[in-house]
Amino acid sequence: MDRREFAALLPALLAGSALAPEIAQAQSASLPVIESGVYKPSASKAGSQEEHSSSRYLTGMLKAGNIRLEMHESTIQAGAQHEPVGTHLHNEIWLVREGTAELTTNGVARTMVAGDVGICVAGDKHFISNTSDKPVTYFVVTVGPPE
Repeated sequence: MDRREFAALLPALLAGSALAPEIAQAQSASLPVIESGVYKPSASKAGSQEEHSSSRYLTGMLKAGNIRLEMHESTIQAGAQHEPVGTHLHNEIWLVREGTAELTTNGVARTMVAGDVGICVAGDKHFISNTSDKPVTYFVVTVGPPE
């Protein structure tokens, strides 16, 4: 599937939640272009939920096309509430560094342990949670159009 076919399919997948082209273009223009190099994590900060924290590596646009790339590392403490169920225009890839997580996509839960990779394609409902009695730390890579 090429980029044009993917772009044409997105509205059906997302049932109208896609951004208007002028909004997407404005958002992509405000993001930096990602250059080849080494990226260090930002200082860890509290996540959007209690007992979640995150360090961002990068956010920006790839030179090849209208593709946004973002990378961060997150930690969820044992017993913490899972993140909100979400859908996005972008794809998400998780790599578990330590602990045990559960990735739920479209209502199907899958266990991930250190070294496992989970993927959620654009438009799928998803969330990740800590299902153990220890913290879980994982890397997230998002790739797709600007949102």
